Amino acid sequence: MDINSLIWFRKGLRLHDNPALHKACECAKYVYPVFVLDPWFVAPDPAAPSPGSTRVGANRIRFLLQSLEDLDTCLQAKGSRLLLFKGDPVSVIPDLLRKWNIKRLCFENDTEPYAQTRDSKVKEAAATAAVDVFCPVSHTIFNPEEIIKKNGGSAPLTYQSFCKILGRAPAPLGDAPSIIPLAKEFGGVKIISLPSLEDLGYNNLEQEEFTPFPGGETEALKRLDASMKDKKWVAEFEKPKGDPTAFIKPATTVLSPYLKFGCLSARLFYSRLKEVYSQSKSNSKPPVSLEGQLLWREFFYTAGYGTPNFDRMVGNPICKQIPWKDDDHLLALWREGRTGFPWIDAAMIQLRKWGWMHHLARHAVACFLTRGDLFVYWEKGRDVFDRLLIDADWAINNGNWMWLSASSFFYQYHRIYSPITFGKKYDPEGKYIRHFLPILKDMPKAYIYEPWTAPLEVQRKAGCIIGKDYPKPVVDHSIANKQCRDMMGAAYALNKETEGQPSEGHLSSLKEELEGKLQSEDVNAAGQLKRKGGRGSNISSKQQRKITDYK
Repeated sequence: MDINSLIWFRKGLRLHDNPALHKACECAKYVYPVFVLDPWFVAPDPAAPSPGSTRVGANRIRFLLQSLEDLDTCLQAKGSRLLLFKGDPVSVIPDLLRKWNIKRLCFENDTEPYAQTRDSKVKEAAATAAVDVFCPVSHTIFNPEEIIKKNGGSAPLTYQSFCKILGRAPAPLGDAPSIIPLAKEFGGVKIISLPSLEDLGYNNLEQEEFTPFPGGETEALKRLDASMKDKKWVAEFEKPKGDPTAFIKPATTVLSPYLKFGCLSARLFYSRLKEVYSQSKSNSKPPVSLEGQLLWREFFYTAGYGTPNFDRMVGNPICKQIPWKDDDHLLALWREGRTGFPWIDAAMIQLRKWGWMHHLARHAVACFLTRGDLFVYWEKGRDVFDRLLIDADWAINNGNWMWLSASSFFYQYHRIYSPITFGKKYDPEGKYIRHFLPILKDMPKAYIYEPWTAPLEVQRKAGCIIGKDYPKPVVDHSIANKQCRDMMGAAYALNKETEGQPSEGHLSSLKEELEGKLQSEDVNAAGQLKRKGGRGSNISSKQQRKITDYK
């Protein structure tokens, strides 16, 4: 049976272990490999805080374009090419089905809400046109829907319960067929060339420093091979022991962006890991091992797919209702790396420039924004990560922000990442800070994590006056930390009292009560400082160290 097939790439930007591509090639006269640049993701937004679209920063879009270029090169080696379009896929794909007389449409299943809505509309159009649809699960190792069924119809909400019901991991498929037959004519359909960032309308890029991690399947497989060669490192890897300040050679695989875009198959990664483990006398175990990290990814995908309103607080059945601050000023200081805490600011600058940072750095800055110091709404921070990270993944990003704000999954809200000592124990010399915050490059190591404590003559010698060249701390951590814990305690008590369903009125009343209490505490603190002749910008080292150094 000779038919025309269309494979619609979205994620899954690879040829290896791609069941949708294998099915598209099966008994096909022609296979049309298509990618649609969706304005919902890529339309430029001049009002955004950095170059890119409303939702996605230039770094991740650049990674996508590199991945598409590599996919095209790989397809050309098979006698094909990538056919690129720009527009709403809900209109573009059905139009192509008709014009190319497509009888089989293949694409990888996507569990994100936007994708589910988009794909259901495309499936309806395909059914109307009598086009067969093949939509396999291959972005994850396991099928989230099957796991939910095994768990009695709901997503397992603890890692342990999730792992208990996993079956045997499916083996990855091999490479794509040796030949992918492509038509010589396209019926007058206009196919666009791969655009540059400037072609897409993103301006002011000359000041940007882009990520050192290039996109594409070729790079993904190269990085996988390099990681797996160090069998001892793979076998002994434990997530909590990684160094978040290592940046010349990150203390992890940096395979997450390739998994996010599907340049690397999670099933292939998993099978390669198991192969290394089988050759080792012993190895670390989940949840901290590399295998455990892949299973965390599966856990969050399943939780996200099975939980209504997983990406918000209100209406989310597993999320604590907390009266967070909706403070865009504090958010901007945090986003732009201007909090006055060098460890936090350096990590946020790395995020802006590289589109990536170590997972422990992510933990620290997320804790600082929410329950640790600023008490700003976790959804606000989630949006910043979602826009700037090259590996931003809807389910994982939302799950981790709920976790790190102690809104769900993790409830020990009193365990705080110190914005001073947490980074210092990994990098006492402050090399990470000096790299990403060059204004502090000459600050003595005794003050590099707390530059506001440096005597004025030391600041002058370092060429960095605090409050002028680099900001004063946005909060006194020893005070803010306690206030946040008190507010979290009050919010937890309200959730318990209302059986997890506080009304909007309950939250508003609690917010007013807490804000009034904070104002009184601030007035008292200011009076004490005045009586002592102190200045708010000179928080003592002793005060700052009265904190929980959580790992």
